[in-house]
Formats: sequence, structure tokens, C-alpha cells
Amino acid sequence: MTSGGRRRRPRRTASRVELSRFASRDLLSEAVAGVLQRPGRSALTALGTVLGVGTFVAILGLTATTSSQIDSRFNKLTATEVTVEDVGDPEDPLTGTSFPDDAASRIEALNGVEHAGVYWPVALAEGEGVRSAPVGASVTENETQVVAASSGVLRAAAPTLQQGRVFDSYHERSAEPVAVIGSGMAARLGITTLSTQPAVFIGDRPFTVIGIVSDVQRKPDLLLSVVIPSTVAADGWGGPGAEAPAKMLISTALGAAPQIADEAPLALDPARPGHFKAVPPPDPKALRSTIGDDLNQLFLLLAAICLVIGAVGIANTTLVAVLERTGEIGLRRALGARGRHITTQFLAESGALGALGGLVGTSLGVITVVSVAAAREWTPVVHPVAVLTAPAIGLATGLLAGLYPSWRASLIEPAEALRR
Repeated sequence: MTSGGRRRRPRRTASRVELSRFASRDLLSEAVAGVLQRPGRSALTALGTVLGVGTFVAILGLTATTSSQIDSRFNKLTATEVTVEDVGDPEDPLTGTSFPDDAASRIEALNGVEHAGVYWPVALAEGEGVRSAPVGASVTENETQVVAASSGVLRAAAPTLQQGRVFDSYHERSAEPVAVIGSGMAARLGITTLSTQPAVFIGDRPFTVIGIVSDVQRKPDLLLSVVIPSTVAADGWGGPGAEAPAKMLISTALGAAPQIADEAPLALDPARPGHFKAVPPPDPKALRSTIGDDLNQLFLLLAAICLVIGAVGIANTTLVAVLERTGEIGLRRALGARGRHITTQFLAESGALGALGGLVGTSLGVITVVSVAAAREWTPVVHPVAVLTAPAIGLATGLLAGLYPSWRASLIEPAEALRR
């Protein structure tokens, strides 16, 4: 009672309405149930993500594996090669060659040098060429380079002989008219065997072919040339000059090439080391980085295309599922589910598809790298970061693909959905 005799009305307290909740466990079970409800469609939907993530992992693994293999082969071959160029005297370009007569022995005396030799292209007179028969016979003349080389050049090139042998220091000292040619050159000249002691004619001078080379580890242009002893070339066509400067090919032990490149000019001519330019092998790290970047840019683009295709497939399937499950969505809304719950449910389903595709794709990518490496007898290299992030990429692809369909599902009205 109040002082005026009126009865006080009790205050109405607002009833607390408990907000609907969607537990994480229920969300996960619903997502898995939605994926397993149509396993065939789910597998085909996740195939794009599997291909994209698998390609991503395989590309990174194969790129790292091939880069490692490139380093190994580079160190065994190119990193053991040094070329010395005769730059001569810029004030007097007509002084002739700067290489001394004993250039090969001077360089081979250095610690770490295996073989060394001087070579230069022979300047043939106009009308001279390489023939497989005497002058005047009905044969085809070849525009073939003739290379004058010391015996050390052929040893440094590490040739693989198909037939015969290479000339040595005896042929060089005796000025023997012999020649070594590549297998392709021999086929064009019609030389199939050395048992008949075939000859090639440079101009009108015959040279007995004593060796046919099928491959070389260094200086591959020798396969397309006729190689003759340097003493024979100097007697017939003169030595190297300004138009045909001499060079030196040096094969070294592994790791000795940079040091030999520094020491070679001084060993050849201590008084005039500036007449020589030693070219060391390029940096293998720069080579690996360049090749790796090119491969990554090319193949990662393909992986991105596969991921886009997978995302489109997931989005399409999720959107179709929304249309097919309109009644289910309306019933959930009528029982208290809110729009954000419907959105979360379909996002979880699309994310589950993406994550499943990411896991399978990661496994297939690693298996691909190991299989290719085993078949090629390489050491497989797979970065742990790529393996750990690949499933996350699949999950992110699925979530992005499910944004629009899940948003469409949240806009469905319960009454309209149940009426359908």
C-alpha cells in the first residue's frame, strides 16, 4: 500500500530468452554427415582441390629436388672448367698469340689442374672446306669449323669415343695429319667405320680420321668440328691471330676452379698477366636460384589454376546442396536456428571438403616427389613448410568457395522453405 491508499503494482521483470547455440562438436558432426551423405559427389567435388594442392606440393618438391641435382652436376662438370682467353696487347693487336709454346705444361704444373690445352679456329682460305673425298670428286662441301687443338684440349673435354682414339702429344710433336670428328659429322661425311682408315680433306690436304667422338663433357661445339693437331694447323694455315684468337681449356679438380682462374694468367706470363683473361665458372647459387624461380613461376601458375577449378567445383556443389536442402534449412530455422547458424553449417561442409582434398593432395604430392626421385636415383627434397601449409590451403579454398552458397542459405525464410 502507498501513502495514498493505492496498491503498488508489482514490477514486471523481463524474461531472459536463452540464445540458441551451435556447439563446435555438433557443427563438426553435421559437416561430416553432409559430406558423407553423398560420397560420390563429395569425392568428385574435392578432386579439383586434390589436384591443385597435390600439384602445389609436387612442384615445390620437384623444384627443390632438381635444383639440388643441378648443383651436384654443376659441381662435377662446369665447376671444374676454366677458360683462358688471349686478349693480347690492346696497343699492338698484331703481336700474335700471347700463349707461350709450353703453355699447357705451365698450367698443368699448378696444383688442382688435371688437363690443359690451347685451341683456336683455323682460318681457311676462300673456297676451302671439309670433304670426304679428294678435290674434284663429286661430293658435297660442308661448312664445318676446323679447330686446331693441342692434345690437352681433348683430354680436358673428356670425350666419349664411339670408335678409335684421340691424338696425343706424339701426333702433335710429329705434326701427323690426323683428325678427330664427332659422330654426327662422321654420318654426314659417310664415315661409318675406321677399319678402312678413312680420311677427310681440308682443302686439298688429307687427314686420316683416327677417332669418332659420340659425346663430350666440356666444350660441346667440338662435336660439330674437325679437330686437328695444332702443329699441323700452324704449318698449313698459320697460328692464331687477331681474327682467330687462341683460348685455353683447363679441367680442374672439384673446388679448384676459382683458384686456378686467379693463378693461370701469372703462370702463363708473369711479366704480362694482363694479356690473359681467365673465365671462372659461374656461381652455382645464382644458377640454382634462376632455374628454381623459372620453374616455380611456371608450375605454381598451373597449381593456382587447379585450385581455382577446385574452388569453383566446391562452390557449385555447395550451392546445389543449398537448393536441394531448402526444406531442411526451413525446418532448422523454424526450430530456432538463426541465419548465422545456417551460414556456419554450410561453411563447415565446404571447408571439410577443401581440407579433405588438401590432405589427399598433400599425400599424393609427396608420393609423386619420392617416386620421381627414386626412378631417377635422386635424393628427394620436400620442404616441411610446404607439407604443413598445403592442407591449410585446401581448407582456405573450401571456405572461400562456400561463402556465397552459405550466405544464400542464410537468407532462406522458414515459412517459404516449409511451403516448398
